[in-house]
Amino acid sequence: MTNLLHLEGSSGISGDMTVAALLDLGGDRDRLQRVLNSLPLDGYRIEISQKKPDGIVGCDFNVLLDDHAHEHVHAHDHAHDHAHEHVHAHDHAHDHAHEHRHLSEVNAIIDRGQMSESARVLAKRIFRIVAEAEAAAHGCSIEEVHFHEVGAVDSIVDIVSAAVLLDDLKIRECIVTGLTEGTGTVRCQHGELPVPVPAVLSIAQAYRIPLRASGVQSELVTPTGIAIAAAIRTRTELPATYLVTKTGIGLGKRSIGRPNLLRASLLEEVEAGSSHPDRIWLLESNIDDSSGETLGFAMERLFAAGARDVHFLPCFMKKNRPAYLLRILCEESKIPEMERILFSETSTIGVRRIPVERTCMARELVKLSLPCGGSVSAKLCTWQGVVRCYPEYESVRQIAEEKGLSFSVVFQQALQASGVYNADH
Repeated sequence: MTNLLHLEGSSGISGDMTVAALLDLGGDRDRLQRVLNSLPLDGYRIEISQKKPDGIVGCDFNVLLDDHAHEHVHAHDHAHDHAHEHVHAHDHAHDHAHEHRHLSEVNAIIDRGQMSESARVLAKRIFRIVAEAEAAAHGCSIEEVHFHEVGAVDSIVDIVSAAVLLDDLKIRECIVTGLTEGTGTVRCQHGELPVPVPAVLSIAQAYRIPLRASGVQSELVTPTGIAIAAAIRTRTELPATYLVTKTGIGLGKRSIGRPNLLRASLLEEVEAGSSHPDRIWLLESNIDDSSGETLGFAMERLFAAGARDVHFLPCFMKKNRPAYLLRILCEESKIPEMERILFSETSTIGVRRIPVERTCMARELVKLSLPCGGSVSAKLCTWQGVVRCYPEYESVRQIAEEKGLSFSVVFQQALQASGVYNADH
């Protein structure tokens, strides 16, 4: 089962706030530490704690560098808190304390980390979004961008941590309902820049992420924070009806005159009505000269980048050549990334795009108590009087392993407990 994530950036968004919110949602700390330990990076440690600023309890995620003169909070005055700003190439005048890296070097570090392929793809995607924004701001190519802050240890840790935790929480759908930005200016290598900084504006424009102005004299939205939002956002609005299953609070570092936090919620969508027409895009391409391994890898990357569904159909092309028809279902906002993966990972030279409408059964997540003990999660689906119940695979598997029963026995007990007759069972 994949989770629907809602990010509420009423106080903006940054990399460390996002990581903290995901940890507060239940992201696996031990797994995160193992991945970070596997990266070819040293000279830092992470600190995770619960704090209660402004009377609200939340999680604080901190990356502490061995150079104590350059931890997150600086001795000199900033127009904004450094914890909000580990992401663009022009944060402050003394960036000699950081290593400078190109995107290829950052990707090489990520490739050596022991993480899932989904997390690896997402981390690289976030960095690429930042690189594209920095290239646009500095008028150069992506290959020429020097990552001062982004390439630094703390920012690599922030972005990789976010990707690992999003994968751990099985986030494949994300709603971003607007991010609040501050006002004023921020000091950088080249003098003072207005808030929002150019990289933030570039990402907001490219990915159509709305910004909401506030009177706070500070930078609230950082390039890393908005890049994470751009990389994972699949929806722009909340469902008409939903249940909140869990909430996580990621704390900012600076006092801004009101609670400084990023709230992340896991939602269960509850659909009402007899039918639910929905618009989605179908991408397809005929491929006759890519190996099965190549196509399998492309499928993994497409799913990791947010595809709703990916499948292959055998077909015959000109001169009776055997081939595969690759089909992808995705949101409109995901089309550019889907096409980029297809052209870079397969031999295709063209992609067809078709807008389609679909009708979905109304779905509700329920818990079913079993005669063998315990309970399983299941989707209860309805449409014009037709009712179906589908026990969730992972939930059934867990009970089967705990009770020493076969998968089919537990599955049938779940169906009987639901009292619903499925035509296919």
